[in-house]
Amino acid sequence: MFGLPKTTEINKQLPKKAIFEKFKPSTSDRKLFDEQINRLSIVAEISPQTVSIAADEHVAAIYIILVHMKTVDCDKKNIIFLSKLIDQNMLFALQYEDNIKFAVYRANRVLMSDNRPIDEWRFKLKGLNLKATWDALIADIAKIELVEGKDLDEIIIQNELKEKLKKQILMLKKKAMSEKQPRRKWDLDEEIKQLEEQLRGV
Repeated sequence: MFGLPKTTEINKQLPKKAIFEKFKPSTSDRKLFDEQINRLSIVAEISPQTVSIAADEHVAAIYIILVHMKTVDCDKKNIIFLSKLIDQNMLFALQYEDNIKFAVYRANRVLMSDNRPIDEWRFKLKGLNLKATWDALIADIAKIELVEGKDLDEIIIQNELKEKLKKQILMLKKKAMSEKQPRRKWDLDEEIKQLEEQLRGV
């Protein structure tokens, strides 16, 4: 499945009832979960037992959880809920009809992929150990360019800041274009220059 070696394939159901009984979510968390998620199952395990990649102190195994959705979109709260309750390295394959998008919780953020037909997802396992493989899978899903010597969490946070600055600059440029007062226009231009300088430094 998803282009992974046959040896990684498993089919272990994760009954919602068992999750609720074990972790006892709040009424609102349970309601949101029930509204959006039909059922869950572990469909792949990437570990030294299933592939010839060594574990390390940070990552002993990676699991892919197939989540059958009742709705097109999955609230990020559901991903956070599952990630915090189950202490494993998990990629969530969110399936609605014949399409899947992936979600993962990393750096205290939920990262989402684009939505594609199931058979278009083909992963290649990269890295000398499972920590490197885990980072590479997340980078593939979230379209992040890995930088040698830089931690993935740091890249995720920097990318988020870059996007935020780009949006601010775009908004201020639109304001400056329509501004009639020369003094206010000058102030906006100065603000844009400062943000562009900040963006270059990220």
